[in-house]
Amino acid sequence: MTAPILIERYGHRTWLKWHRGRRRVSDPVFTGYRIVEAMRLGASVEVDLVVHADSGCAVLHDLELDRETTGCGKVRDTGAATLRQLHLRDNEGQPVSDRVLLLEDLCALLAKEQIHPDALLQLDFKEDLEALTPQLVANFGVSVAPITSSLILSGGDFEAIATLAKAAPGIATGYDPCYGESLARLQATGDYRGFIEQALVTAPDADMIYLAYDILLAAADAGIDLVAPVHAAGRRVDAWTINRINPQTIAQVERLLSLKVDQITTDDPEGLVGAIRQ
Repeated sequence: MTAPILIERYGHRTWLKWHRGRRRVSDPVFTGYRIVEAMRLGASVEVDLVVHADSGCAVLHDLELDRETTGCGKVRDTGAATLRQLHLRDNEGQPVSDRVLLLEDLCALLAKEQIHPDALLQLDFKEDLEALTPQLVANFGVSVAPITSSLILSGGDFEAIATLAKAAPGIATGYDPCYGESLARLQATGDYRGFIEQALVTAPDADMIYLAYDILLAAADAGIDLVAPVHAAGRRVDAWTINRINPQTIAQVERLLSLKVDQITTDDPEGLVGAIRQ
């Protein structure tokens, strides 16, 4: 099967981002072998970063260890050596052989590989500016240095993203303005244009704007194209996240493709490509 990397439609190329390092929905999250595979193939792939006790970042989504790993307690209270001994859990909560990766481990692993020039690894920082210390920022810069050109650093607190990015010259950045009750607020106010204008102002250096797909579609239902102003500003749009592939989500993906989003985040890139081709 052709690698699930992109879909070409309406004269536009839309990349499929492997959410949390998954090629298919049955994959456990954040495994080194899948991330390496994606980067070799030239895919877009996303991992999350959470701060740990030794002024670094673990490749995890949750602030607590219990659900994703064989550990317990807060990631922020756990040291690097302990984290490296923990195993990841699969979708049923069972431990797998793969261990938790730290950011420096992942970057060192990828530095040994033949990374495709089109490959893009998104580092999604799950915390805010208050989590940053000078040592953490410095460690981040050292960790990503070997593969900076293949990275994009994103998050919902763009001040935190900009601070980290200063330690990694040349790294691309992205901004996600969809937090909390964003959709509910937008449905109440209907101010979709103000929403996207504010996002572009908040993150003037962001290469990618990450938008929840239901916000994009709700805006389209209201007759407003949120993608066009982002493109007019010379930026790209990622629509997140298509979790499961079924007739409803396929119809939603078709609408996103017609809006010419630049990237669609999904937990099942392989299943999505197969369904679209059928």
